[in-house]
Amino acid sequence: MNATSAATAGAATFVWLGMVLAISFLEAPLKFRAPEVTVPIGLGIGRLVFRALNPVEAVLAAAVVVAVAAGGPPATVVVLTAVTAVLLAVQLGVVRPRLNRRSDRVLAGEDLPRSRGHLYYVAFEIAKVLALAVLGFSLLTQ
Repeated sequence: MNATSAATAGAATFVWLGMVLAISFLEAPLKFRAPEVTVPIGLGIGRLVFRALNPVEAVLAAAVVVAVAAGGPPATVVVLTAVTAVLLAVQLGVVRPRLNRRSDRVLAGEDLPRSRGHLYYVAFEIAKVLALAVLGFSLLTQ
């Protein structure tokens, strides 16, 4: 893989990884531990934060895909890039809409039991973090 493409894809990958770690694994759980933050307030904050994060993730994913495609990558990098992009696409196209519909109901005042949807989202986030880390380190060795 050419050095410029590997460096560009690697930089975008590690920025993306850092954003996911900071938002999903630091900000998201901590906001619910703040004094006087209720579930509806936490959901409202979370919706705003993830509504801002997800388009940035899509742009970073596109940058990684373009840089990888332009660089003559080995099969491992192509597979890792595809896996990461698919994980994001499923999160944004399947899991997030369900979470949004549920949070709409909670914010409208419905008293609902705990959601398994968040567990699916977290599982995808963990898989995405692992894929991003492996992809990033693979790009470093190119």
